Amino acid sequence: MQSATEEVFRELPLLTELAFNRLLEWLDDGVDSDGENYIEMRRRLVSYFDRRNRLSSDELADETLNRIGRTLEKTGSIAVSPPARYCYVVARFVLLEDFRREKRRVRLDVERSDGVSSRRVATLLERDEGLAEREERLECLDCCLQLLKPEQRELIGEYYRDARRQKIEHRRDLAKRLGISMNALGIRACRIRDALEACVEARRNERRACAFVSS
Repeated sequence: MQSATEEVFRELPLLTELAFNRLLEWLDDGVDSDGENYIEMRRRLVSYFDRRNRLSSDELADETLNRIGRTLEKTGSIAVSPPARYCYVVARFVLLEDFRREKRRVRLDVERSDGVSSRRVATLLERDEGLAEREERLECLDCCLQLLKPEQRELIGEYYRDARRQKIEHRRDLAKRLGISMNALGIRACRIRDALEACVEARRNERRACAFVSS
């Protein structure tokens, strides 16, 4: 049976064996997981990019981990702890680069089209502003999710996981696993969601205050 380590290495053609091994050791943080920590971190990064509506979430997650692997190959270590924190720092740079690539593609499309109206230009600008605001909210949400207790984070993730058709059935199964009624599950999820919304708004206000002071 092929190990998880062999499986993920087979899918990393852009990394040398040294870089890959150092990446695995760094993610394991002293406890050999046979590649499971890599798989879990990649899954979390794919989810990170998915929540930001990136069309190539898998490729962006791979690019994030490949960059870290190449850094480890050159330096031998990364001081930031825990590893997930550094992964999200790199992921943000990868995300911003992907935003810039998308903007360049849009700009080229506009330049090549004939008779671009002011309304279309305004729409493109509004779209960019909307992406920036969405990114800010998602960044704050990621931080707020980390402040939750593990069981709260798992519950809210499971509660909003599926599409509309599967949602009710999945929530019914979740309530059964927790040994509570659907109504009690809904109340718990609502309280966690309200706490997250308040946390997100508080963090956004802090950012605006800092930006005002520094301006």
